[in-house]
Amino acid sequence: MEFEDFVRARGSALLRYGYVLTGNADDAADLVQEALLKLSDSWRRVRNKDNPEAYVRTVMARQHISWWRRRRREQVTADVPEGAYTEEYSCGELWRELATLPRRQRVVLVLRYYEDLSDKEIAGILGISRGTVRSQAFRGLNALRVKPSVRERERA
Repeated sequence: MEFEDFVRARGSALLRYGYVLTGNADDAADLVQEALLKLSDSWRRVRNKDNPEAYVRTVMARQHISWWRRRRREQVTADVPEGAYTEEYSCGELWRELATLPRRQRVVLVLRYYEDLSDKEIAGILGISRGTVRSQAFRGLNALRVKPSVRERERA
């Protein structure tokens, strides 16, 4: 399969995966574009693997973690920002609740429940230990369970 054929066939699936990771359509498009750009140089090697799409998804997950680490660093400035920043989500309640979690917890939950990966596979993709995967999943699920907004919706 040629690179262009792969992008046409699996591009929309990769975009959905990027959206699940980032929680934002624009960031998802950027993530897919960056991953495909990296992949284009090594396509000859990658296309001979068992599952090139899994390779691309791994690149996307690692790129997302890299972005998260870069953004996490605080930039001290003397200027006070004007106004407040609010982000609107276009999906349902689940995505809004997932977006409230720290990025690593969200990525672990997405890889575990949306992609149906094992702890060992998730640890390999993210470059962390299996124990860290389990603890991040536990904390993320715990945070989702105890939210008052979720309890109020259940009672209604």
